[in-house]
Amino acid sequence: MSGQSFQTTYSEPGDLAKLREFVRGHAAALGLPDERAELLTLAVSELATNTLQHTAGGGTVRLWTSGGRVICDVTDGGAIRSLGRPMPAADALRGRGLAIVERICDEVAVDTAGDNTRVRLALDLDHAG
Repeated sequence: MSGQSFQTTYSEPGDLAKLREFVRGHAAALGLPDERAELLTLAVSELATNTLQHTAGGGTVRLWTSGGRVICDVTDGGAIRSLGRPMPAADALRGRGLAIVERICDEVAVDTAGDNTRVRLALDLDHAG
């Protein structure tokens, strides 16, 4: 399966269900166990929801495997996001999405991709724990 890459775009709230199915299906096809594919699906859904709430456009999602991991880039026109946030209080209305993403993925990185921001998620294929 090395070399396979899957990509899709989203631009409106109605695309989120299709995006979740895309991530779940392709993550599993790339060898991620079902429960780990669900975690990646949740993480991408959180990021895509943030994109739709906080930017003027949609985004792109790309998945592939590298070094024993499924890698997923979520790219949008939003600002760079800071990592390492504490989990907001239970009664907080906002701010939980990226904190959740950081806790359920094995690695999360944020950088720029041209004029866009890319959040790179990685989940180990062989995860003990």
